[in-house]
Amino acid sequence: MAPTARSTVTAWLGDFQQALADRDIDAVVDLFVEDSYWRDLISFTWNIVTVEGHDGIRDMLQANLERVAPTGFEIADDMGEPAGEGIVESWIRFETSVGRGVGHLRLKGGKAWTLLTTMYELKGHEEPMSTRRPKGAEHGANKERRTWLERKEDEAKQLGYTTQPDTLIIGGGQGGIALGARLRQLGVPTIIIDRNARPGDAWRNRYKSLCLHDPVWYDHLPYIDFPKNWPVFAPKDKIGDWLEMYARIMELNYWGSTECRSASYDEQKKEWTVVVVRDGEEITLRPKQLVLATGMSGKANIPSFPGMELFRGDQHHSSQHPGPDAYKGKNAVVIGANNSAHDICAALWEAGANVTMVQRSSTHIVKSDSLMTVALGGLYSEEALAAGMTTQKADLTFASLPYRIMHEFQIPVYDEIRKRDADFYDRLEKAGFMLDYGDDDSGLFMKYLRRGSGYYIDVGASELVANGDIHLESGVDVERITETGVVLTNGKELPADVIVYATGYGSMNGWAADLISQEVADKVGKVWGLGSNTTKDPGPWEGEQRNMWKPTQQEALWFHGGNLHQSRHYSLYLALQLKARLEGIPTPVYGLQETHHLR
Repeated sequence: MAPTARSTVTAWLGDFQQALADRDIDAVVDLFVEDSYWRDLISFTWNIVTVEGHDGIRDMLQANLERVAPTGFEIADDMGEPAGEGIVESWIRFETSVGRGVGHLRLKGGKAWTLLTTMYELKGHEEPMSTRRPKGAEHGANKERRTWLERKEDEAKQLGYTTQPDTLIIGGGQGGIALGARLRQLGVPTIIIDRNARPGDAWRNRYKSLCLHDPVWYDHLPYIDFPKNWPVFAPKDKIGDWLEMYARIMELNYWGSTECRSASYDEQKKEWTVVVVRDGEEITLRPKQLVLATGMSGKANIPSFPGMELFRGDQHHSSQHPGPDAYKGKNAVVIGANNSAHDICAALWEAGANVTMVQRSSTHIVKSDSLMTVALGGLYSEEALAAGMTTQKADLTFASLPYRIMHEFQIPVYDEIRKRDADFYDRLEKAGFMLDYGDDDSGLFMKYLRRGSGYYIDVGASELVANGDIHLESGVDVERITETGVVLTNGKELPADVIVYATGYGSMNGWAADLISQEVADKVGKVWGLGSNTTKDPGPWEGEQRNMWKPTQQEALWFHGGNLHQSRHYSLYLALQLKARLEGIPTPVYGLQETHHLR
């Protein structure tokens, strides 16, 4: 009788645990196939790192096994039964000397092909949830009673003035707020500073047609899911309201209308000196940890075309676009063909503008319904929920795929989408639109992970391009700007009353240069990208997102961001790293990323 998936996993975990207990690293390594991948989210390495092959696994264990002292590897029955034929998959649980973990295992021929290990809580510092939740009420008589509101007001008056935060988060968008919520639950004194007056204003202040292109099931924040009647694609102002509500309910110390002027690190004192201006008052903060949550895409990339200073109309980057209403009946030129470019072109067309999109390089397009159905439906959808999928399991499933081989799983997905939407793509190409599907035809997610741009999730603008309502100039660049328009490299001159530069963003590294110093920015190196040697993602191979959610070459400096999914998922691991440092738990980092200079 053939062994069941459960018995196969149970046998492997038994051998794995015994070899770990014996500190027999060679025996551990022999339990993995040659082309294997072990992805660890802080549980073994205090880092976010993937080790590859026998040599990588051996090196990681030689550095960490004795300290980690892992025990209790078992099937996580509450997360589902092991399953599969050929490749067997299972959820697992385990403990280390300082924490508790959950992971995912894929076996091929009885040996491990991929292993994910993650820490979800620190022993002795568990979050006050479920059976550990606070009572709230203080029963009995007490002349010194301080109400919840009084304690909250006292904290707000003191933190940053008479007491110092352990962690300062610069940036109050979804990334900063998600991390702030995690740290609040872990008892880490934290301040979030943001130039905007209110949480969510970063969304409210964008062009009025903006909405999420990801479906609602993909976008929950930690602890509080969107309501079941929430729109599939949330409008920007609803997201703004949600973030404001979330920050209030999670009791975050959010300093709005606050600008960071400078930051410097004292190597002797092991603390930052951060000068901020809050409502006109200059305040010096001295946190131990500094997190830049200023947006995954970093600073706006504003091009420098000859003649820009001559233009008599309006010109601005897409991040500053006020909306279409002032441009009814006017000529609009949008430079770029990414998400923002398409959204802005569609909104301008709806407002009655004459719109031309200038596409300088190819773009990957995927229809939103195809993305939901084919690419995300198995993990993030009502159907997935009904089948027992949870947000945690979906996030961990996605995390269990090593980046080195993720494209192999994505290529069939986007092959199916190309077949499903063949007529749609054919009409776009006939209109002159330059399409691509990624360097290796692996589609949207790999493009996003490798370079963070060069794609559009179609929610309607592509139809306007295909039928000519949005005019298209493709395969050209801008030669110069005149007083009244845009001259292209093909010789055409486009009359313009407004020019929108939808030209993307630079690395988050740019914020470090502005707020701290160019020296620190160079020391840290590139932020985002895998080092895949694909377009806009130069090597060397890193195997993880560069410098995101993990220690950097600059002590006590961290980067946090990404889409809502990443802000939710990776905020847990960053928060645990910060909590461990606050509590004095040793956190020796394995595999600290080397500096890869931008220049």
